[in-house]
Amino acid sequence: MTVREEYEALEKQILAPYAAFAADSRGREREEIPCPYRTVYQRDRDRVIHSKSFRRLKHKTQVFLSPEGDHYRTRLTHTLEVSQIARTIARALHLNEDLTEAIALSHDLGHTPFGHAGERALNDLLPGGFRHYEHSVRVVEKLEHDGKGLNLTAEVRDGILCHTKGATAQTLEGRIVRFADQIAYINHDLDDAMRAGVMSENDIPADVRMLLGETRAQRLDCLIGNVIKASDGEDIRMAPAVYEAFQTLHQTMFDKLYYNPVVKGEEKKAVALLQTLFTYFAENPAALPPEFAAVAETEGALRAAADYVASMTDNYALGIYDNLFVPRSWTFKA
Repeated sequence: MTVREEYEALEKQILAPYAAFAADSRGREREEIPCPYRTVYQRDRDRVIHSKSFRRLKHKTQVFLSPEGDHYRTRLTHTLEVSQIARTIARALHLNEDLTEAIALSHDLGHTPFGHAGERALNDLLPGGFRHYEHSVRVVEKLEHDGKGLNLTAEVRDGILCHTKGATAQTLEGRIVRFADQIAYINHDLDDAMRAGVMSENDIPADVRMLLGETRAQRLDCLIGNVIKASDGEDIRMAPAVYEAFQTLHQTMFDKLYYNPVVKGEEKKAVALLQTLFTYFAENPAALPPEFAAVAETEGALRAAADYVASMTDNYALGIYDNLFVPRSWTFKA
């Protein structure tokens, strides 16, 4: 037996009977020779970590646009926190931690620069709309690896697509990531808001603090622990009272942070910037980098422009805008 086969056999012994076993994966769109050392889900995780789109997450906004400080979250640190929470839940429920981690690490690969402001900008311009969870699937299926995609397993791609809205993931591991994403961003965005002086613990309703906890650590422990206790082989869930308090906390974040005019003061500029870039490249597909010019030839300039703009980091988008639209002083030769 290979190392991979030994591990696949071990999964059958130690994981719950309703876990997604690597040996039973529905496979990839393009068949590959199995790795002798890694299961298909371990291989997927590694491919995501080594991808360019994963590295770009470190320079994409989570909530605060270009914050002055070293400790505010980016899209990458958010992804790592989602992965940690999801793995904890999967391990406790005896589900497939490798699959869970692969989904968690790849769930936001298609996110735009400037957070959800960028998503709204492209959604208003691209025919059929733009949704980051759908684009994340597009990234791993088509855009990564010079247009070949990462050829991830069906279970990982399903988990990416279903991590936020719409259909429920087919695997329990994918459903874990959906909860882990919400638990992570609500708590770390609140932490960042307190660091920025935009919110305080007193902004959280007293009954929510009483049930979920008075500190970030207590809230994380409560929410993660409750998912573990309330879930079973049929579904991933929270107890009704805890879920209701969590939803109240979620709404509080929208009222106090996500729609806060002080925090979101620069978002209109970000939206206008990305819409300007989208329009320029849609009208000038010859100016696209080669990999996106190839998309324009097969799927049209609008699709290619959206793919290119969505791939940008915050600073890269600012730099491209500056090069294209900000006048330069004239230099006279002596």
